Amino acid sequence: MISISKLLCDLDAEGDGLRYDAADESKKPQITDEKQHRPVVVWNTTRRCNLYCSHCYAGAENQAATGEFSTAEAKTFIDQLADFGAPVLLFSGGEPLVREDLIELVSYAADRGVRPVLSSNGTLLTREKAMALKDAGLQYAGISVDGLPERNDRFRGEEGAFDAAVRGIENCLEVGLKTGLRYTITEANAPDLEGVVDLLAEKGLDRFCFYHLDYGGRGAEIVDADLSPAEKREAVKQVADLTLEYHDRGEEIETLLVGNYADAAYLVEYAREEFGEAKAQAVYDYLERNGGDPTGERIADVDYQGNVHLTQFWQGYSLGNVRDRPFGEIWTDESNPLLAALRNREERLNGKCADCQYKSICRGASRLRALATTGDLFAPDPQCYLTDEEVAGTGSAVGGAAGAGAD
Repeated sequence: MISISKLLCDLDAEGDGLRYDAADESKKPQITDEKQHRPVVVWNTTRRCNLYCSHCYAGAENQAATGEFSTAEAKTFIDQLADFGAPVLLFSGGEPLVREDLIELVSYAADRGVRPVLSSNGTLLTREKAMALKDAGLQYAGISVDGLPERNDRFRGEEGAFDAAVRGIENCLEVGLKTGLRYTITEANAPDLEGVVDLLAEKGLDRFCFYHLDYGGRGAEIVDADLSPAEKREAVKQVADLTLEYHDRGEEIETLLVGNYADAAYLVEYAREEFGEAKAQAVYDYLERNGGDPTGERIADVDYQGNVHLTQFWQGYSLGNVRDRPFGEIWTDESNPLLAALRNREERLNGKCADCQYKSICRGASRLRALATTGDLFAPDPQCYLTDEEVAGTGSAVGGAAGAGAD
């Protein structure tokens, strides 16, 4: 995740230590006091879901699937994460609220010192359920809204899904549960971007996660619905502009970009244009600490059957199963050639990525998108929208590589 609000507006957030090793700069309680050394783990608690979203990376269905963890198995898995030192467990799905033991498992994770957070479509979040989750120790609920009513409901395959998600948001806020809005952009819902941000502000939410489409699960079936690189650049600019606009009004909304580390490079360019070279250098420095695309390093996924994946979007490849070996053993086993290659990707990146001035803060962006569209794991991400001049560093003077290019 890339925090626009931190980088451009100096807005404190709970993740400053986790992402930028900047806990000592923040006045807010931190998830961790130092940059993470273990991955945030997404757990697809179930494959079941009450909706059928066109971009679902997990390929969720409205029916039970074989092989889901029992409550006891789930607790054993949480024990593995706690023993390994994973800082955060994101309960995802399918729709995690269809699991009858979700509250019990959230409480168990909290008791074991693993920060529990939730990713939900929001439609099943009654006030009573939201209160029970908060009491169990849930720290955050991210609720997906992919457009205004008509487009959201079409995206999610059910009429009324938008209204139900908004009720879920309201229920969380009423009980004092920290809540944010998640939005994945495609050609189908791009016109609603500003309206979704306005909705967030109207409801009193203070966190907005803007997701790029990754090409996994059903997302791989709608690649043609993704924005062009030029349209993607304009959308990211719009999010940055809106962040500054709301900040100038005194509304402190934490705004995050997810799924395309070309955004990191673009924010340096944006900061230079809006604020000057000193700000651009400060943004670059934070992003260098962040470390670029986290696939296979700072993010991991475990599916409903226990298979470990490089990210939640890369469900087609498994590193191993936590029923056979503890998560920590699987994640540290670099005898897996794909895992080892991704952790040393800089020397393997080709095309324009190989000599890009922003390689250290981007690291080639999505390897899954590159693989899905070209068959080459280390080809440029097709959704990189940087200009040739930005890649080469013409006229810039940030960072080591950029500074060399500017002499």
